[in-house]
Amino acid sequence: MAQGAVEYAKELGLNIPITLHLDHGDSFELCKSCIDMGFSSVMIDGSHLPYDENVALTKKVVEYAHQFDVTVEGELGVLAGVEDEVSAEHHTYTRPEEVEDFVKKTGVDSLAISIGTSHGANKFKPEQCTRNADGVLVPPPLRFDILKEIEKRIPGFPIVLHGSSSVPQDKVAIINKYGGALKDAIGIPEDQLREAAKSAVCKINIDSDGRLAMTAAVREIFATKPAEFDPRKYLGPARDSLRELYKHKLTDVLGSANTVK
Repeated sequence: MAQGAVEYAKELGLNIPITLHLDHGDSFELCKSCIDMGFSSVMIDGSHLPYDENVALTKKVVEYAHQFDVTVEGELGVLAGVEDEVSAEHHTYTRPEEVEDFVKKTGVDSLAISIGTSHGANKFKPEQCTRNADGVLVPPPLRFDILKEIEKRIPGFPIVLHGSSSVPQDKVAIINKYGGALKDAIGIPEDQLREAAKSAVCKINIDSDGRLAMTAAVREIFATKPAEFDPRKYLGPARDSLRELYKHKLTDVLGSANTVK
């Protein structure tokens, strides 16, 4: 499937830069396989390892990838939450005093850091949050002080934020209205993502929001049109919902729309 995606992108012949990126690669072998299949970017996530082992693994991937002009993203710090095969019960903030050494020793092209984001739709436990006048959970703010210190230590270096979905409450409400059970689902406020996007952060990962948008659309069709069985009739609206969500993110949140030159 990955090879097919690479060939299809080439066949399009469009003058639009497209990256095929491996997210959360957990071994040299997986990263090598993706590089050999034509991926243009890989992430090697050694954040769960002791520091020296993370450095060694990341450096090994970088040395192989750079032979083929493939960029490599590394990670320092651990994000809590669950995303596909990635799971961590507790988060560990990135230590700014380690970033300069890590970047120098590994030769990595970008660095994912942990400043309070987390994977999944339930990014924070209720006890970590406050509640506003309407009783809605308000998550703790991101640690921009850590980000600023990192920027001082490796000025201009590309930074990545994972686990940055905002968990739109309108989508959560639709899902729960039509049989879902998303309790206390809360994400990263969009105003904080806007602030991050103005810094050295060059990539902000948003996945759960897309899942929520598609799930909300599918659940609504199934509930309001129970006789419908044609996948085109519910996957089409789901795709439209996903498209509108990411148009909003690119234009109104991340500021990355119309930047291709």
